[in-house]
Amino acid sequence: MGNDEWTDRSFAVPACTAPSSTACLRSLGRRGIRGITLTDRGTAPAARSRYCDEAVRVPDPYENLLGFKSALESIAMRPDVATIIPVRDVDVYVLAKYKSDFAAHVATPWPDLETLRQVHDRVELFDIAEDAGVSTPDTRLLDEPTDWNREWIVKARYAILVDEYVDQYGPEQFDSPPKTEYLQPGIEPDYEVLERAMGHRPIVQEYVPTTDEYGFFALYDHGEPVATFQHRQIRGYSYAGGASSFRESIRIPELEETGRALLDELEWHGLAMVEFLRDDETGEFKLMEINPRFWSSLPFSIQAGADFPYYYWLLATDRKDHIDHEYEAGMAGHLLRGELLYLRSVLFEEYDLAEKPPLSQATGDIARTIVEHPRFDYASLDDPRPFIRDLWNAYDEYKHRGTIK
Repeated sequence: MGNDEWTDRSFAVPACTAPSSTACLRSLGRRGIRGITLTDRGTAPAARSRYCDEAVRVPDPYENLLGFKSALESIAMRPDVATIIPVRDVDVYVLAKYKSDFAAHVATPWPDLETLRQVHDRVELFDIAEDAGVSTPDTRLLDEPTDWNREWIVKARYAILVDEYVDQYGPEQFDSPPKTEYLQPGIEPDYEVLERAMGHRPIVQEYVPTTDEYGFFALYDHGEPVATFQHRQIRGYSYAGGASSFRESIRIPELEETGRALLDELEWHGLAMVEFLRDDETGEFKLMEINPRFWSSLPFSIQAGADFPYYYWLLATDRKDHIDHEYEAGMAGHLLRGELLYLRSVLFEEYDLAEKPPLSQATGDIARTIVEHPRFDYASLDDPRPFIRDLWNAYDEYKHRGTIK
């Protein structure tokens, strides 16, 4: 455990189903920095970590958004709490919307609401990307003229559904839009059905035929990068993509330049994961989205040497000059639950525009890479209980649904 002059201060992190909460607790807890876990349910793996010094129950933000905000503010008002770490979209939204309230009590290394809105609105984000010289897929609103003989996907215009973005929502409401829809070429979709399903007018986007997904990860201080990291996703939760279940650390100058150009244009402040696809034909990195908080594969970033929770802590405590953000390229690691979800997608899901691998190949690839790269997001010899809790949560979910999800 390292020495740190701030070990009398605490940080608070909401507990989520992804490993990012646990990664924050482990990273800072091993340095003697006290961690407070904010839980809205009793099954959060992070609350089982040996590095969880205190667990505080908070309202479920999907059911009581204003109550969740009040609970975060109560935590921020504690004299021992130095900052709050966002790990979910709802976390960063509440922190950004009420940033001035939180700034009276804690450090606020996150964007303001207007900048967050630019990132959450994929139409405006892509306009900003164009200004920054960053390539994007052909994207338009659903009701704009479109050649339906091409390959398209439909996704939400907004990354989250809240009253600042969508008229029918109130200030006490927060929701996540449905997943991406893959359209069959040559068939015009039913606009009303899609709008009703998405909860607003969605966008259509050209399908980029590649499985080469890349992440550019960064921590910014008022428009200046203080730490960056890159990975290439090899497998996602689905054979069509999605969140990362197996990935490798990389270092590509063009990806660095592209990610920085976009975040510089936004004069970004705080955490960001910028997701790109690499076009097989042109080699260009095409922007997909920005996640303005910690990412689910955070444990792997730390394993590769990019200890972003500690960087975040140093920035929050006015010591960014202590940040050394070197990392090792060529490493790879897994989220075991994600690998199960990948296999489930191969078994049970069908996507018209994505090529499905044979089950034998998918199973063999997972087994081989686990042997070659035995690094895991949750599994830890010195802190095993979050991994056990996550497996139990998965079993409980699978049992009630009757199949793997």
